[in-house]
Amino acid sequence: MTISAVILPVLVQVGLTFILLLWMGRTRVGHLRKGEVRVKDIALGERNWPSRVTQIQNAYHNQFELPVLFYALVTLALITRKADMLFVVMSWMFVVSRLVHAAIHTTSNKISQRFMAFVVGVLILAAMWVIFGVRIFAAEAGI
Repeated sequence: MTISAVILPVLVQVGLTFILLLWMGRTRVGHLRKGEVRVKDIALGERNWPSRVTQIQNAYHNQFELPVLFYALVTLALITRKADMLFVVMSWMFVVSRLVHAAIHTTSNKISQRFMAFVVGVLILAAMWVIFGVRIFAAEAGI
């Protein structure tokens, strides 16, 4: 598999993170400019933002939880040369689950739908780690 094919889903995931960051920042600044929130009320991280800001903020913060395991796996798969077509397809499936999760989180925020998107991503990523582990140990054993 080419490096660009392996890295492209990572770039999309990183792009999602930056989009959420910029959206969150723009929304926060807008509320500050309108006077709906005062700097002293949020200076120490208090949860005094309007719910819409918190919704976007939570979607942004979620990009530093489960995706960290994805980034680590991609790095290891590249280093060990265990990234094949199955790995790339599963990477895209994981990233799509994260896009769906973020979309639900920042729109309807229906917990049951958001949870299902999360679980799908968890299962895909867990399967990727298991497959990777099996391939590493199989290669070590000469199988």
